Formats: sequence, C-alpha cells, structure tokens
Amino acid sequence: MLRHADGMGYCLRMQLPRCGRLAAWALAVPVLLAVTGCPSTSAKRAVEGKKGTVLAKIDDVSITVSDLEERLNSQTPYVRARYTAVEQKKEFLENLVKFEVLASEARRQGLDRDPEVVRAMKQVMIQKLLKQRFDRLKAEDITDDEVKAYFDSHPDEFNRPPEVRISMILVPDEETAKKVLSDPRCRGLENLGFRDLVTQYSIDTDTKERGGDLRFFDERNRELPAEIVSAAFKLANIGDVSEPVKTKHGQAILKLTGQRRALTRTLAEVSQQIRAKLFRERRQRLMDDYERSLRQKSKVEVNEAKLSEVRVDLSKDIGAPEDLRPPKGSGSYHPPFQDAPQASPMRPGAPTPPPVAKPDSP
Repeated sequence: MLRHADGMGYCLRMQLPRCGRLAAWALAVPVLLAVTGCPSTSAKRAVEGKKGTVLAKIDDVSITVSDLEERLNSQTPYVRARYTAVEQKKEFLENLVKFEVLASEARRQGLDRDPEVVRAMKQVMIQKLLKQRFDRLKAEDITDDEVKAYFDSHPDEFNRPPEVRISMILVPDEETAKKVLSDPRCRGLENLGFRDLVTQYSIDTDTKERGGDLRFFDERNRELPAEIVSAAFKLANIGDVSEPVKTKHGQAILKLTGQRRALTRTLAEVSQQIRAKLFRERRQRLMDDYERSLRQKSKVEVNEAKLSEVRVDLSKDIGAPEDLRPPKGSGSYHPPFQDAPQASPMRPGAPTPPPVAKPDSP
C-alpha cells in the first residue's frame, strides 16, 4: 500500500515527529490470547481481516491497520511507547496522510520523473538489491582457523613495544647546549618553557615548527639517529631532560614528554575484532565480484579520452556554501530539512550517518 511511496521518505521525515509508535493490535492480540487460549481459525481470520481494515484513503492509495502497525513497530521501543493512546495514533496517521497527499501532488507535477528523484530511487533500489543479496552473510561464517591464521600472521597489529615521546632542541655546539640546559625553562613537567627554548635555539627546522616534538617511537625506530633513540630510552620519568647528545647535525637536548607501556593482546582478546575485519573484507570481495559479473553482462562503454572536457568550477570559494554550513552547536553538516545526495549508494553494513534532527511541523 504505502511501500511505493518510500522514495519520498524525505517528506515523511519532514512531517513525522521523531518519537512515537505502538499499534493497538500489537497489544490487543496477546491480551486476547491470554484470555481465550489458543485462537481458532475463524479468530485468526478475524484478526487478519481487521489488519486489512482501511484507516484512510488518498486517491488510489489506502492506509490500512497493517500499514500503520508496520510503520509504528519499525521504530525504537522508546518511540513506540509514545503512541499507545488513540489520540497519538491519530496524530501518526495524520502524518502518513500528509505524506501521501504531498507524494500524490509531486507525482501530478511530474516530479517522479525528475532526474534527482530518479537518481535517489536508483540508490534505494541498489541498496535493497545488495542488502537482499548479501545480508545473509554473517560474521559467524568466518571460522576460528581463519581468525587464528590472521592473528599469527599480523603480530604487529596486536603487540606493541614500549614507546616514548620526546621533544628535542638541536643546537650547533656544546657551549650553546650547556646554556640551554642551564635555563630553568628547560626542566619540569610543564612543557611550555621548553617549547620557548626550541623556538629560540633549535636549528632543526622540521621539529622547530611543532615545538621540538618527535612524537612517539619505540626502540626499533630507524627514522631517528640511533644515538637519539638510545638516549631517549634512558630517560625514566616524564619531564626528565638528557645531557647533550652528540649527532652529526649538532648537539641534541631531549626531554621526555610521554610514555606508553608495551601492549600484548591474546587471541581471545582480539578474536571478535579479527572476525569482524575478515567478514567485512570477505563481503567486500563478494560485492566487487558481483558488480564485476553484472558489468560483464551489461553493455558498458567508457570514453576516457573525453574526460578532459569535464570542467570543474573553481571560481567560487572552496568549501561548504554558507547555506550548507551547520548552525553553531548543531553538530550536523546539513541544515534541517535538507538531505545530502550520496555520490554512490551505501553498501549494506556500511556505517550509517546519524539522522539530522528535524523539528515538528508547526
């Protein structure tokens, strides 16, 4: 009944309040069974007949008890609990009527043939196609042997050696190094003074821009000079400062700003994480294979030589247009009542962005 209008879900989201839904029959049927015992065939037919009862009709579209139940019961338990009273169900039904009235008018104006609407409908169809085909895949299909094989072959993902974080001041000679070490700003847990000294004295331009920070590294690090790594791991406590370390670029003064303990995780601790990862990868491979097989059955022609004729307009400011920027404190990218078109259909199981809260219609 209502299903063909699902492509106009935007209208429904405009009209429907975010909370609500629990159908009367969902409550009434269990109570009836408790009172009368096992229902007879005629009782079943009576219930089925009532579910087909038309609550509202808009042109050639009917909204039945079953339709309303389906809409209400697809919501969260919290929302459903808000729609137990007849008056609240009436409000919900009224919103469905508004939805159908708007959808009907949109069709009369030919908007069901609008390219943007057609594209949105295709996206929904593709989502349903992939969901129908691949939702039967389960993470439990990944065997324990597969999980263990991955764990054994990727030790670096689950085991991490101790790491330290160091800030460095590199100076050209030992005399300058002693001068820096004698400055009281060089020591202490607070690192602001040390950063000031980096700005004042350091000759290493790369680290100078970030206050001398070398970030976290372990003893196996090969990007830093070996003498720097060795001296860093001799510092015991946060705030400790090294004696000048001689390097081919000058004298380095190191300060310990962070520590991470070694991390060792067992197979039991990470098995679910591995299983989920392998499941996502398997499903992705199957989807790619499926799309490839469909492409081979289709007549596809791509004229890459003409891509150079595609012009990208860079005359305007790069970034979100003013009307797409979120209101302060909203935490959302798109303004109320505006759904962003997707560049490609979402795959089943892909993270779904949280819905933008839309205020009730006045």
